[in-house]
Order: sequence, then structure tokens, then C-alpha cells
Amino acid sequence: MHSALMSPFKNVLYFQAGLGVLANMFLLFFYIFTILGHRPKPADLISCQLTFVHIMMVLIGGDILLTDLFESLYIENDFKCKTTFYLFRSMRGLSICISCLLSVFQAITISPSTSLLAKFKQKLKKYMIHVFLCIWFFNLFFSTNRIFYVGGFSNVNETNQMQVTKSCSLLPMNYIIRGLIFTISISRDVFLVGVMLITSTYMMIIMFRHQRQCKHIHSISHLRASPEKRATQTILLLVTFSWSCTGWILLSHSHQTCCGCTTKSS
Repeated sequence: MHSALMSPFKNVLYFQAGLGVLANMFLLFFYIFTILGHRPKPADLISCQLTFVHIMMVLIGGDILLTDLFESLYIENDFKCKTTFYLFRSMRGLSICISCLLSVFQAITISPSTSLLAKFKQKLKKYMIHVFLCIWFFNLFFSTNRIFYVGGFSNVNETNQMQVTKSCSLLPMNYIIRGLIFTISISRDVFLVGVMLITSTYMMIIMFRHQRQCKHIHSISHLRASPEKRATQTILLLVTFSWSCTGWILLSHSHQTCCGCTTKSS
């Protein structure tokens, strides 16, 4: 009965995941052709990587790609769990880091020539490849803890295992190491989202100033909102969405840590 009720729900999730993959694939090919067609711009390089990361997150998070791949290759469940969790955590970290980089780059790009950020325009473009390498190396290295503390779930009644999916579980972990990983993860997420909030607020201030300076161009009786106002509303919506996602991330981290501590103590 339970499986019969969950089947339509899974179909809806897979349908949404399919739409997300198709949309991101379209964007990925668009950015690839744009980059190959002329000298690549930093914004195109950032958006191309962000699109690729989102495709991987949808495929891995929905267990679409790796399930079929590992079943066809007859790979053991323990390796599947380690690979799935490692890749998903890596892609999740890359997503928030690259999103933060895009937000910072946009803020620097639209900043006035007299501002302090204008000095970093050429430097950021010059060292963009180095920034990419640092972001990828840090996240791929930081997520290696999933390789050691995630494994295939055993049917044996073991109190030191915490089942997180149907076939995967968290292995025993020292509470000091668990707390350290939790603190670093939360600190990274809060810091990056804070940077995105600051840069987004900075861009909104610039938009408001530009709108005020160009107010005489727009008619008072004009019904449509100005481009600056629409851009400001979009930025505000994205900031609200980012903080909502961060709140969910904090709750999920806290729940996972509490469950792990409860499992260890029992």
C-alpha cells in the first residue's frame, strides 16, 4: 500500500528532474557554443560551470544516473553509496561557491569606475582560471570525508549504523570529527550566502541610484516598471530564495548531526 502511494510521487519527482536536466542541458550547450564561438567572457565561463554542476546535482540527487550505471556494471553497493554521496556533496559545495563567485563578479562588473571594487575588475578577469581551480580543488578535497563515513547499509541489527537511504548508511564517526566537519560546512555556507547577500544588496543600491539619476527619462504615467526596478525586484527575489535555501541547509545539517549523536549514544 505504501509503495503504491509513493509511486505517483516518485513519477512526479522524476518528471521534474527530467525537465530540470533538459533546461540545464539547453543552457549548457548554449554557453559552450557561446564560449567556442568567440573569446570567452568570465560570466559565460562561470555560468557554464554552474549549469554543469546543477545538471550533476539533479542526476545524482534523483539517483537517476548512478543507479542505472552501477546496476549495469554490477558494482557493489558500498562503492555506489560512497560515490553517490561524495559526488553529490562535492557538486553541492561547488554550486554555492560558483554562485557566490557569479554574484561577486556581477557586483564588480556593474560597480562605478570610482568605486573600490572597480580596481578588481581586471585582476578578477586575469586570475579567473586560478579561482576556478581553487574552488574545484577545495570542494573535491573537502568532501572526501564522505568516502570514509558512508557505506552500504547492512541488514544486520547494528546500533552504530544510521540508515540515510534505502541502501546507504552513515558509519560510526568520532563526535569531535563530526562536530568539526559540521562547523566547517555551516561556516562555509553561511559565509558564502552572506557574501551573496552583501553583493546583491550592493547591486540593488546601485540600481536605485541609477534609477534616481535617470528618473527624468521615464514618464510618471508610464505603467511598465523600469528595467532598473525589474532588476532590483529580481535580485531581491533571488536573495530571499538563497536565504530560504540556507535555512533548509542549516536545519538538515542540524538534524543529521543530532541523529548521528543519538545513534552513537544508543
